[in-house]
Amino acid sequence: MLEISKVGKQYPAPRGALTVLAGVSLSLERGEAAAIMGPSGSGKSTLLYIAGGLEPPSSGTVVLDGINPYSASEKELAAFRNRSIGFVFQDHCLLPQCSVLENVLVPTLVAKDPADYPARARELLRQVGLEERLDHRPAELSGGEKQRVAVARALIRRPRLLLCDEPTGNLDEASAETVASLLLELPERNETMLIVVTHNPALAARFPRRYELRHANLHPAGA
Repeated sequence: MLEISKVGKQYPAPRGALTVLAGVSLSLERGEAAAIMGPSGSGKSTLLYIAGGLEPPSSGTVVLDGINPYSASEKELAAFRNRSIGFVFQDHCLLPQCSVLENVLVPTLVAKDPADYPARARELLRQVGLEERLDHRPAELSGGEKQRVAVARALIRRPRLLLCDEPTGNLDEASAETVASLLLELPERNETMLIVVTHNPALAARFPRRYELRHANLHPAGA
């Protein structure tokens, strides 16, 4: 379970602290998915980074399956993110010198568990329709294919929480539909908790839970 409780975030500014988030709360259980919308600069990505252990909140708490990642050391936090959280960004962030298979396996390079990750990577790439592209480099892929590789990479360690920041923002309509359907299948199979930040109303409408971030706080969509 993910529990974001009364999270606030402020940044220093010449005229005083700039408040980006003020008392934001959100909870998700395994198998649940939520979309968060809001104008540019409203704090959507900041909230996602806080939920994912990338940026500490100024106030409030984040607890994932009973663990507060911000109470850990930097080394412990890095290991927690690698083990428990998957990220998909608008820019797929693939390594250009690595093959599709190698890119998917990057998060496993520090893994110490005995899982057969190469086999899982191949299976994930089969699920996203890229089983014929294992040895290709990112430059040989379309935008939608690159983003599907990014999704497979995010899932390689079976994360408890999958966080996606504008995952279809750079894609054409057909590729965006493919990636969106792939993401929404995951919580339906009870494989993970999913939060997607998006500007796309059509994408957000497909989620059972929808929120808008405005005036530094989170509101049910339409409220």
